[in-house]
Amino acid sequence: MPIYEFYCDQCHTIYNFFSRTVNTKKVPNCPKCENENLTRQVSLFAVTGKASEDGDLDDLPIDESKMERAMEVLAREADRIDENDPKQAANLMRKLTDMTGLELGSNMEEALRRMERGEDPEQVEAEMGDVLEEEEPFLLPGGKKKGGVTARPAPKKDDTLYDL
Repeated sequence: MPIYEFYCDQCHTIYNFFSRTVNTKKVPNCPKCENENLTRQVSLFAVTGKASEDGDLDDLPIDESKMERAMEVLAREADRIDENDPKQAANLMRKLTDMTGLELGSNMEEALRRMERGEDPEQVEAEMGDVLEEEEPFLLPGGKKKGGVTARPAPKKDDTLYDL
């Protein structure tokens, strides 16, 4: 009997829903504000860097279907890219952010622009490694405001178990 997590953008809260059967289609209304557009949370199977060490990815409201489609497309395309061409690797990262709606942190964005210009990824990492490690690599859609203002705080987590 699974428990599903759903994110409400209006409440900026993640809710838990209990289902007596496996149900990957049903989307409940928000128990607090009745919002009908909750987003099912994705189970991230592998992460690297600062975010995984901090455990911050547990609360990210990411549309699971978008993430699955993006991973399928990227897996197919990753097999065909030239590992020695930084432009192709940067293009793959752009596709990931475009397809999932995630945004890049400002330093990661700069590193990606440099790779798109054809700079050697190892040189970019050597020059920017410290600042890249200090920054969250991905931001939530709309989490970063114009002018470089910091990202929206992590969503609240309601530990009540609601029926799906």
